[in-house]
Amino acid sequence: MISLDNISKQYGRQILFMETSATLQRGEKVGLVGPNGAGKTTVFRMITGTEEPDAGQVAVERDVKIGYFSQDVGEMSGMTVLSAALEGAGPVAAVVDRMRAIEHALADPEQADQMEALVDELGELQTKFDALGGYALEAQAKDILYGLGFATDVIDCDVGALSGGWKMRVALARILLQKPDLMLLDEPTNHLDVESIIWLEQFLRGSESAILMTSHDREFMNRVVKKIIEIDAGELTSYTGDLDFYEAQKALRVREQQAQFDRQQKMLEKEQRFIERFKARASHAAQVQSRIKKLDKIEKLEAPRTIQRVDFEFKRPARSGDDVIHLDHVVKGFSGRKVVDVDLRVRRKERWCVMGANGAGKSTLLKMIAGSLSPDDGRVAIGTSVKMGYFAQHAMEVLDGDKTIFETLQGDFPTATQGTLRTLAGCFGFPGDDVEKRVRILSGGEKARLVLARMLFDPPNLLVLDEPTNHLDVTTKDLLVSALSDFEGTMVFVSHDRRFLQALSTRVLELNPTGPKVYGGGYGEYVVASGHEAPGLRSETTTKKKAS
Repeated sequence: MISLDNISKQYGRQILFMETSATLQRGEKVGLVGPNGAGKTTVFRMITGTEEPDAGQVAVERDVKIGYFSQDVGEMSGMTVLSAALEGAGPVAAVVDRMRAIEHALADPEQADQMEALVDELGELQTKFDALGGYALEAQAKDILYGLGFATDVIDCDVGALSGGWKMRVALARILLQKPDLMLLDEPTNHLDVESIIWLEQFLRGSESAILMTSHDREFMNRVVKKIIEIDAGELTSYTGDLDFYEAQKALRVREQQAQFDRQQKMLEKEQRFIERFKARASHAAQVQSRIKKLDKIEKLEAPRTIQRVDFEFKRPARSGDDVIHLDHVVKGFSGRKVVDVDLRVRRKERWCVMGANGAGKSTLLKMIAGSLSPDDGRVAIGTSVKMGYFAQHAMEVLDGDKTIFETLQGDFPTATQGTLRTLAGCFGFPGDDVEKRVRILSGGEKARLVLARMLFDPPNLLVLDEPTNHLDVTTKDLLVSALSDFEGTMVFVSHDRRFLQALSTRVLELNPTGPKVYGGGYGEYVVASGHEAPGLRSETTTKKKAS
């Protein structure tokens, strides 16, 4: 369906692709992987035709319909959420908008003199809407929007009033409703909660569309894709299997390449020693020349390129008291609606993950623990000798944009050596000269890494983390999980990353409308006990058991 044939692409001195090829067949679900700046977005743009390769060609079969979801969603103001989603289905969106406008006009007393004309127009629009299959499309659009977390009362609201994250959900819904032959999805799980991520992976697995996507969510990738295309040093390499299989095969391939390289180096060194030893002896002149010619003909192997991961040993935090947090009948509400009503004790070394559907009060609870929000009733008591570290999205906003990464770390830890701070920066994805980047030019993910580095260098004994993995790539997430696995303090956190939940939680607090529920084990035990991976979602296993 799609083929990239011997493509080359270069920006200035940066070579992205050099005479490399890859194919995508109908119905294939493929993950596109590679380090930042490797050219993943460029591949998407070449497939959509917005960029051309410098050499080679990108061939797309005739009449192939492509839907491209990117992080740049554009402006959608003046449209309802529903009509913006329906826009992907063609002219039906404009009909929906006009029908909604007429319905509002019919309820306006000032337009009573136009009532007959409005009713006639509405009838004509309803006929057209039906002919376009609008009723079925509208139902499908609503199902998709509900799956992506939209409440019923939001669907008729103006998209322009939504936050950037919710606008991205609308843009994603538009692509899903199109049902194109090929979906290009650039980080589709950004800004989604765990319920929406699970719904999306089920939708994509059942879709007949071919999919080429990038994602920093390991579990999501493993459950959706069956093939990986890797971008590495200008080459495209395909692996059949999910992300875990690709990483295992890549590691095996690197080991084999390293072994071949080492064997050749030993052989070359042996031959070179012979040449150096006997080049001055006339009796060995023929042998020396023969070996020189042999070496000249050998194709020299290169050492495999590997990404160096820098692990950092974090300091042991000071010991806190055994009672770390006491939520004494804590109540919090907004606009007359009770959001949180919790009574809970958190003990030293416990790791609580807070689960709950969108709007259940997870972030509100963490804000009250951190002291940035006061309860309406009850008391939040922090135990003795507790030093708290709180990660929230707004923590990135208070970084000084004029400072470099190194200056930021040095300002926090003036007694640390330059080498120690550079090692710290390196293990959070800022190697070498990257520490001289100004904070203001960093991406959201880079700022999150910097905040985490500052927090974990001199670790508190209580970590309160609100979505710490947002925008982090797979490698950094793995590093963070590894670092926090050895953390000897107490943790309370919210995350939509299931690997993070599975690896780190030892207790679960689920917030739901009927009241909080506590599970004595971690996330894995929670899934088994509750029968679902997130509040309000039923697992396939549970559904099958009940059906039988």
